[in-house]
Amino acid sequence: MPQSRLPSAEIKAALKKLPKWKLAKGGKTIGRDYIFKNFSEAFAFMTRSALKAEKLNHHPEWGNIYNKVLVTLTTHDAGGITALDIQLATAMDLYAKPQGK
Repeated sequence: MPQSRLPSAEIKAALKKLPKWKLAKGGKTIGRDYIFKNFSEAFAFMTRSALKAEKLNHHPEWGNIYNKVLVTLTTHDAGGITALDIQLATAMDLYAKPQGK
């Protein structure tokens, strides 16, 4: 189903719950850098996130450099941020928390 861009006020409200995510590219993307203890933890995070992204049929722009994962989210078809971006960002923050805590 096609997604609609979120109004600016909704994006700002969502980002209050996702404080490490930053608005970028004229308000059309959100981004965050994650840092883990090592490559294995970074890769495990990417694996969990990839499974969620596939389930949502919404895929991040991201890169990995050893223990860092750099993420940008946007919905290209909508030309900006949609509920899918917020949903994936929320899941990624959950996956980034140390397991068992």
